[in-house]
Amino acid sequence: MTVPSDCVEFLQRLIRTESMPGEEGSIATLVAGEMEKLGYDEVRIDTAGNVIGLVRGGGEAPSVMFNTHLDHVDVGDPALWPYPPFGAEIADGRVWGRGAVDIKGPLAAQVYGVARLLEGGPPPGDVYVTGVVQEEVGGLGARYLAQRLRTDLVLIGEPSSNQLRRGHRGRVELIVHVTGRSAHASVPHRGANPLTTVGRFLAGLPDLAQPDDPDLGPATIVPTLIRSDQRSANVIPAEVWLTLDCRTVTGQSAEDVRDLLRPLVESSVVAGVAASTQIPLFPRRSYTGHSRDLPADNPAHSLPADHAAIRSAGDAIEGALGTRPTVDIWHFATDGGHFAEAGMTVVGFGPGEETLAHTIRESIALEELEAAVVANEALARDWPTGYADAGGDAG
Repeated sequence: MTVPSDCVEFLQRLIRTESMPGEEGSIATLVAGEMEKLGYDEVRIDTAGNVIGLVRGGGEAPSVMFNTHLDHVDVGDPALWPYPPFGAEIADGRVWGRGAVDIKGPLAAQVYGVARLLEGGPPPGDVYVTGVVQEEVGGLGARYLAQRLRTDLVLIGEPSSNQLRRGHRGRVELIVHVTGRSAHASVPHRGANPLTTVGRFLAGLPDLAQPDDPDLGPATIVPTLIRSDQRSANVIPAEVWLTLDCRTVTGQSAEDVRDLLRPLVESSVVAGVAASTQIPLFPRRSYTGHSRDLPADNPAHSLPADHAAIRSAGDAIEGALGTRPTVDIWHFATDGGHFAEAGMTVVGFGPGEETLAHTIRESIALEELEAAVVANEALARDWPTGYADAGGDAG
């Protein structure tokens, strides 16, 4: 196997095209243009700014969507990177730069892997390749797409070292808002310090009983940010906001987590202080102007290890690469939860090491990119039929 030079060059152009959340217009145009050049049957950009490519099938098998996102996280200080973060340099058999594994390498492998279907007859079922906006900040694009394009199968291309992923915990962001009474710090008895309540809450948080899922493991709640209404060190604040990063299990909603926390919050309150737990809404606007206020509530999802979609995907990959992929879960949340919540069967597979995502050493091995192109072709052609033959339901 040799990775197509056009695919590598496409990945380099992707990395060199900055695409922070809300600024994906240029990369969307780039991806749509590449799909058109490769001969996709249909290519369009929807109202939210998502790119949608279609290779039309013969109607003999379930439909499948290959999905990645278009945005990336910030690079931080470029001087700390071993190679320029938007240089897309090739060194040591790897392409280096922001987005190499999260998620422009997997995106290139999907676009080119599915395009290989065009060299023969049509695939047995419709195959979509989608690149969505604002995955990194709540999933604006995926939430929009999941309500308007329903396929039987979805392949999320987040990095998995070309192994299969059958799910992940969800993520909910909550804020504990504590209000007290401000006073000069020299006379604390005249105030009601909200930080005392925050301290009592934090002390009790490690002992809070959490749901434990047999597939995804335990739910967790971690305090990450704290701020007050004061900048002066000699003033008791009147208000404090504590941000919690909550990793959820299947079936656990933001409201469920808030209810779980309520007794601890209430028992932490001291005299003169009030506290509440809020599910914050964040205003999001895409480069096309589509806007929506979103909570940070990426749902958890999981499939059993012996699910027909997992077994048939493993068969397709093994047939293409000669080795059977391992099956595991991701430790981070993805857009897959939004598609699963909409009733689609979601599996994960993508090139790249997940431990390199969001780091200054982000890079992808050309060898993994090459294997992913081959595997994605096989998944697009053989997975839907294998899924149906293995007893999977088509919607």
